[in-house]
Amino acid sequence: MRKILLLALFALLFTNTSFSQDTTAVRALQTTPTPSAKIRALGARVLFIDHGHPNGIDTLGLTNGLELSYLHGITKSLALEVPIKIGVISVPDDINNRNIISADALLRYEIKTGTKLLPNVFAGVGYSIEKFKDGNIQIPLGLGLNYMLGQNSYISFKGEYRLSMAENRNNIQLGVGYIYNLYRVDADGDGIADEDDECPYVPGTPKMHGCPDTDMDGIPDNRDKCPNEAGDAATMGCPDRDGDGVVDNIDQCPDTPGTIEGCPDSDGDGFIDISDDCPDIAGALDGCPDKDGDGVADGDDKCPDVAGTVDGCPDTDGDGVIDNMDKCPSEAGKLNGCPDTDNDGIANNEDSCPNQPGPSSNKGCPEIKEEVKEVLKFAMSAVQFETGKADLKPESFAVLDQIVGILNDYPDYKISIAGHTDDRGEASSNQILSENRAKACYTYLVSKGISPSRISHSGYGESLPIADNNTVEGRRLNRRVEFNLYIE
Repeated sequence: MRKILLLALFALLFTNTSFSQDTTAVRALQTTPTPSAKIRALGARVLFIDHGHPNGIDTLGLTNGLELSYLHGITKSLALEVPIKIGVISVPDDINNRNIISADALLRYEIKTGTKLLPNVFAGVGYSIEKFKDGNIQIPLGLGLNYMLGQNSYISFKGEYRLSMAENRNNIQLGVGYIYNLYRVDADGDGIADEDDECPYVPGTPKMHGCPDTDMDGIPDNRDKCPNEAGDAATMGCPDRDGDGVVDNIDQCPDTPGTIEGCPDSDGDGFIDISDDCPDIAGALDGCPDKDGDGVADGDDKCPDVAGTVDGCPDTDGDGVIDNMDKCPSEAGKLNGCPDTDNDGIANNEDSCPNQPGPSSNKGCPEIKEEVKEVLKFAMSAVQFETGKADLKPESFAVLDQIVGILNDYPDYKISIAGHTDDRGEASSNQILSENRAKACYTYLVSKGISPSRISHSGYGESLPIADNNTVEGRRLNRRVEFNLYIE
């Protein structure tokens, strides 16, 4: 049976070939174009029929049939289709396959997609006869899809569910085949047959070979990049007011001819003038030159030949003060580029006491308080030694400890210790004694944690008296150790 069906389909295709070759017959059918595109067509399909699944019977196999149909257009999309089918079916009340003949009357609605694929839906009524004697009414519902091969020929696919008025006769039918239109088709109804129509699914004019030209610029819409705005062929139908070859809808300067995005670039640096900060001088930095490549245009760069970060100048320490104006270019600071740790307005490099605020008149160090001066004056006579020796008396420790406290309070100050004697005895012996007594005070202060680098000591013997050595009181005053705080 399947061989017979395939032979029948081949015969129909051969018939189609004969139609194509019979020029006289085709011309006769084409003498009157059909602007309404009402279809007159013949079709043939091979069918695959299933009575098992729709009726819930697993034992029934798939069978085949052949369908021949005639299609008659009613409107542009609606047509009457009359399919005649022959084939065999497998049903539950017969162990052998049964021959069938059926005829349907279907209304088919075709969906225009503007492509070669044309889907459709259909429904109708039919009558099926089994074994040339038993018949039943069936209601077919289905979907179809046609694919255009040529101007009048299609491959056709369809699937339908058939609801039967007889028991166990519901069925599914799938078909694949071929459709041939007997008349020239004018799918868009513009009076130009599809075979001569470059836009067969959109109405157009003969001048445009069946295509529309919405903006009337002589370029059909299917080749017109601006179908709603008149243009010329050089710009694919788009307007170009300034004639620079860049169409207006992408031209950043539609009224001024240019070479970059339709805009002029006077200095040829690749930046259009309207976006070029230096339109008359070529450059790569927003259109401006930047010789040192530091990201600051030469016109704004205070150091155009040296790369930098602040106004185009280098700032080694990153404190915001450029090196050529920074008094401390390697050390960050806010005071002329220098740090001022104690915030006394004197930069550390000029401040003898960078960690303690003080006036500029005292080199940035705190001034010595009066009570401190009094302690130092008192220490001059309060530090006592054994007679004729450099050994400190215990009563001297208290005042020396006060001096240790002063040095801790004034960490940036240094202290000088000067030993003196009266004129009793040999001058050379007095010189050595004064030196040793000054050194004894030095040793005590170092033992209390004062850095040796902050202390200097010397002896002056009897050379610098402050009172008359001829009196007892004068000689007592001349035997002294002086403590002097100073800033380098």
